Amino acid sequence: MGLNILILGVNGFIGSSLTERILHTQPNWSVYGMDMSQHKLQNCLGHDRFHFIEGDITINKEWIAYHVKKCDIVLPLVAIATPATYISDPIRVFELDFEANLEIIRHCVKHKKRVLFPSTSEVYGMSHDPEFNEETSPLILGPINKERWIYSCSKQLMDRVIYAYGKHQGLQFTLFRPFNWIGPKLDSVMDQKEGSARVLSQFISNILHGKDIQLVNGGEQRRSFTYIDDGIDALMKIIENKNDCASSRIFNIGNPKNDVSIKELAELLVKVIKTYPSHSALAAKTKIVTVDSKDYYGTGYQDTLHRVPSVQNAKQYLDWTPRVDLETGLRKTLDYHLRPQTEDIELA
Repeated sequence: MGLNILILGVNGFIGSSLTERILHTQPNWSVYGMDMSQHKLQNCLGHDRFHFIEGDITINKEWIAYHVKKCDIVLPLVAIATPATYISDPIRVFELDFEANLEIIRHCVKHKKRVLFPSTSEVYGMSHDPEFNEETSPLILGPINKERWIYSCSKQLMDRVIYAYGKHQGLQFTLFRPFNWIGPKLDSVMDQKEGSARVLSQFISNILHGKDIQLVNGGEQRRSFTYIDDGIDALMKIIENKNDCASSRIFNIGNPKNDVSIKELAELLVKVIKTYPSHSALAAKTKIVTVDSKDYYGTGYQDTLHRVPSVQNAKQYLDWTPRVDLETGLRKTLDYHLRPQTEDIELA
């Protein structure tokens, strides 16, 4: 079956990876993509089933409205997803992550288009459940003066609005919640600005630039890291939606077997980079130090100590199970960043 898929934020980590997979494996699917840059799309640009425009979802609204109407499935992947920004510029996070995306969802409602919306593992907040369940786990956030939660709150409100549009106005939707997806092209590891990237990219960058790895509050927080290929496998099944398996459902997309503390992640990363001859000396010199969250992020920071997904829904309805263990995922990521880049693969 031929599909026209609209991906907003197509140059992002998820968008670029999903686009490559679609063009590689689905000869009858076409992707229409918008983003403000294209540096992660070198394997896609020029493909006859990839139609890219450089633009901003807050500005190029007519283009978006037209392509929502034209396409079959919409993935609004544009969001600010770095904790430092939640605290330094919370209004901007709300305006983009909620307000700009709400306008897109309303286009989907108007034109009766199916939407696949990226929720986040952060919506569970400080839930005490040992595994977070999409149907039953409470979503617990901190006080208003802890501005870190504006991202989680914005995403949670989008989830609730989309669910309500589905229940009361017939919107076709699937919500998916990535749990700390990692892999090539997550963030630039050459960016030296502390706090500008997500945790794995930040740690790799620190090692490459001869800096200490700073563990916020000792790095006791635990996260379940998921390799991007596993995540894209799940998204492809959601898009295919065989027998309506993904319709009106919420899916955690994570790997509970890759549950480690941030301190353990740092130690494993240093160990693995030591096996790359051209970078082993840098890794050997790297110190892992503790920093107070107030000094690193400011007073608006608060965190949860664990974040483990239940993936029973994905197993039951999508026939999906994550396969890539953490060390393998780290090595695949490091192969991309640390070894000479091979020639771009020509997409069929």
